[in-house]
Amino acid sequence: MLVDDGSDDRTVAVARDSLGAAAARLTVITHPRQRGYAATVCDGLRAARGSVLAFMDGDGQFAAADLAPLVARLEGADLVAGYRQHRADPWHRSVVSLTMNVLVRALYGVRQRDVDCGLKVMRRELFEAASPIVATSALFNTEIYFKAKRLGFRVVQVPVPHHPRVAGRRSGARLRPILRALRDLVRLRWRLARAWRPQSG
Repeated sequence: MLVDDGSDDRTVAVARDSLGAAAARLTVITHPRQRGYAATVCDGLRAARGSVLAFMDGDGQFAAADLAPLVARLEGADLVAGYRQHRADPWHRSVVSLTMNVLVRALYGVRQRDVDCGLKVMRRELFEAASPIVATSALFNTEIYFKAKRLGFRVVQVPVPHHPRVAGRRSGARLRPILRALRDLVRLRWRLARAWRPQSG
């Protein structure tokens, strides 16, 4: 499964070429224009057909093979998430990430580290129970952790390798995206407090 969020490069063609004979098995979802992180991830998860759902960022900083240790831990959990052992990012980006994690802990009560790590495996039941997803950005990750905790699902974390980014644009360390993320963090918490309650099974 590949979700192409309105990219202007050859994402789909490169993916098919790299798969060779297995390309016929690749399902592609294409957004005519960019819809953002949360919509991209959720569209892929909804379209998946298995009882176990997984996703990873497509910027080359994670390897698909690193999903295997997460899947192996799923027997005793409902959500298994990676955390980056050694971030292959500039120091200032790590500082921004640490600050956001502290705020997530304070506002949402989420105790896991490296909330935004883009390597996660979950049971379909968790995703369905957490839906609909309110977040429209990378705060999708925060929302999943928050709802998993409130719904009583089991969460486990596993250290994963993190590789240097070789393509794409970083925006997370610029002032405007940082301020927007802080605003969205507060807004999402307010919306969840007003409009979402855990449903008893």
